[in-house]
Amino acid sequence: MATTTIRVDTDTHAKLLEISTASGSSLVETVREAADILHRQRFAINVVKELAALRDDPVAWNDYVAEAAETSVSDGIGR
Repeated sequence: MATTTIRVDTDTHAKLLEISTASGSSLVETVREAADILHRQRFAINVVKELAALRDDPVAWNDYVAEAAETSVSDGIGR
């Protein structure tokens, strides 16, 4: 895997180093994991915002709920 260099302040570096040492992971693995977690967190925040905006529009929300009901797939439990 190719690598590159990033600059971080000394406090951030110390935090990352502490986390990686405590978990037994390399610094690169820790930074990768932190980036993945932040990416998922921001994705989830955007989903919540978009759903809130959809709920604010009754027509759009009803369309969304109707479409979701049409496309839902049964898990086979309790049917």
